[in-house]
Amino acid sequence: MFRFANPEYLYLLILVPVLYIVWGLGRRISVKRMNRFGDKEILQGLMPDASEPRPLVKFIFLLFVYIFLIIGIARPQFGSKLQQVKRKGIEMIIALDVSNSMLAQDIQPNRLEKAKQSISKLVERLVNDRIGLIVFAGQAYTQIPITSDYVSAKMFLSSISPGIVPVQGTAIGAAIKLAMNSYTSQEDMSKVLIIITDGENHEDDALKMANLAAEKGIKIYTIGVGLAKGSPVPMPSNSGQPVFLKDKDGKVVISKLDEKTLQELAAIGDGKYIRANNTRLGLNALFEDINKLDKKEIDARIYSEYADIFQYPIGLALLLLVIEFLILDRKNRRLKHIRLFKVNK
Repeated sequence: MFRFANPEYLYLLILVPVLYIVWGLGRRISVKRMNRFGDKEILQGLMPDASEPRPLVKFIFLLFVYIFLIIGIARPQFGSKLQQVKRKGIEMIIALDVSNSMLAQDIQPNRLEKAKQSISKLVERLVNDRIGLIVFAGQAYTQIPITSDYVSAKMFLSSISPGIVPVQGTAIGAAIKLAMNSYTSQEDMSKVLIIITDGENHEDDALKMANLAAEKGIKIYTIGVGLAKGSPVPMPSNSGQPVFLKDKDGKVVISKLDEKTLQELAAIGDGKYIRANNTRLGLNALFEDINKLDKKEIDARIYSEYADIFQYPIGLALLLLVIEFLILDRKNRRLKHIRLFKVNK
């Protein structure tokens, strides 16, 4: 199989006809200027060593030097062999709370932004593992399906905000249920669920869902984001003045970390609970623990290994350049009388 490793450089070959046209115009102008001095036959007698075809020949050599250099830069390659690459890893789903309470600023810059920053750093450390992302508030939604495309995962992560979930609240159970249906069907695969939330579950029975997940072999880790004393929840305001979330009685809502629920979830899922703070979220500590899990083969892909052959067009370009250098613009006085194909009459 043949291919170019850097095919974008081949676009430079578009300049080949342009260079030829420019040279032709320059040559035409030179001939016109020469004709101004007198008759062509007379001028040839005055310049016996001048050669008409040699400039064209030298230009053609230089043109091919350019062509072969571009081909060499584009790195032509031939497939040398096929190799089956096996990858081992785990499947990891992160369930991220995006309810309004995650905007509380007891964790700087706020709970949600701190979580997003830490998830991004975690993705950078992944190698062969698959990762998925679920966002939840009053309902749960798949933001990123299970994937090995870490670049796309980081890209989608940056767009997460409370506004992407239309129903507010905190339904941890819905997130666990959605996660259970998001893993692949491979039974012996190590499956991990990381729940990042302030723990204030108001919508469903999260413990019941955790038990169902544990029965399927899903390991549950929880990260509590926030402080136990709580913090008011700032809301967007057009006035520029700080506005905080209020309940139906008009009182400012103080969002507090519910560690008890998160500890119970982690215990049911045979995982760990970690409380986040302003210096760390805890994902690095979890990563070290998760990295010890049994990793199974998650896919096998056929890759073609290619051998570079760029040295051949580059070498040919250098050879043509040397030949072009040896070709004189004028006739060689010592060789011009040699007639290899002259027939004696």
